[in-house]
Amino acid sequence: MAGTMRGVVFLGDRRAEVREFPIPSPGPGQVLVRLRRAAVCGSDLHVYRQPSSYFEGKVAWIPGHEPAGDVVALGPGCERVKEGDRVTIYHWLACGHCRECRQGYYQFCEQRRGLGQPNAVGPDADYIVVDERNCLLLPASLSYEDGAFIACIAGTGYSAMRKLRCNGEDTVLVTGQGPVGLVGDVLAKAMGARVVAVDLVAERLALADVAGADAIVDAATEDAGDAVRALTGGRGATAGYETSGSAAGRQAVIDGLRVQGRAAFVGIGAQEPSLPVGPIIGKELSIMGSFVMPIGHYWDLVAFMLRHDLSSCFDKLVTHRYSLEDAPEAFAIADEGRCGKVMLVWD
Repeated sequence: MAGTMRGVVFLGDRRAEVREFPIPSPGPGQVLVRLRRAAVCGSDLHVYRQPSSYFEGKVAWIPGHEPAGDVVALGPGCERVKEGDRVTIYHWLACGHCRECRQGYYQFCEQRRGLGQPNAVGPDADYIVVDERNCLLLPASLSYEDGAFIACIAGTGYSAMRKLRCNGEDTVLVTGQGPVGLVGDVLAKAMGARVVAVDLVAERLALADVAGADAIVDAATEDAGDAVRALTGGRGATAGYETSGSAAGRQAVIDGLRVQGRAAFVGIGAQEPSLPVGPIIGKELSIMGSFVMPIGHYWDLVAFMLRHDLSSCFDKLVTHRYSLEDAPEAFAIADEGRCGKVMLVWD
């Protein structure tokens, strides 16, 4: 497909602009996807916030990794998808042949490349070329926005909740009410759990209420551990889902869990050591990391979303929608940390 397309680039120091790029051509085993939705993720913002010096000497690349769109061209050897298919895109490219890939864990492949990095152009553009095996067909009953959620944060939340084995006997403490935490609220509720949502920001606490949290804790005015114990007869939560990436959020989970509680940590942020060994040992806590979702969980997640009508829940978490031309404003709004999901749209 000849011609040019628009694509976002980061300039450093919280600056972004839209530039013209050649429309890429799919090679063997690849497809060209026309974007319909591309969501802004917190991990995109880690790069957006880098100083200008970080980008010096690098060829400008297109960020993003939460896409959904339409297949518009096929490279040689593609047999599974066809032109016109609606797809979400699994955002870790991999060799497809190693032990990890064969088990569906593309994110652990030694040759993995994450979309939106210098070696794997992202979807914050009109078009993107990706491997055919990364294209996951969207059922007609799911929207492109559902596909953008599935591409990262819904998959991340679902994988973590499966590890936690959430059910109707659980009280789940969710620290951080950005989009990843809000999706965790929705998923835990759908699995039958009681949800206690914690954050410092009024706008995000309000969104936790929209997401269906049973109790909301403003950590700016009360101790999260004390609050969750008060809500659970002094015992604490059975499970925790840490999304803030902050030392305080991690500590709140440790403090708020009951004896033999379990937690999944997905938030990346603070790098200093922050987990106290004493209460982890003393309460026999099970603490695990959870890193995105293996591609093989896709079909289970889709079935779960359809069974519980999660499309309507996710739609309420999108607070801002922008055209690609307005992407610099979209990233600025997301960077303020007072919104829900920010979405780039093509209509």
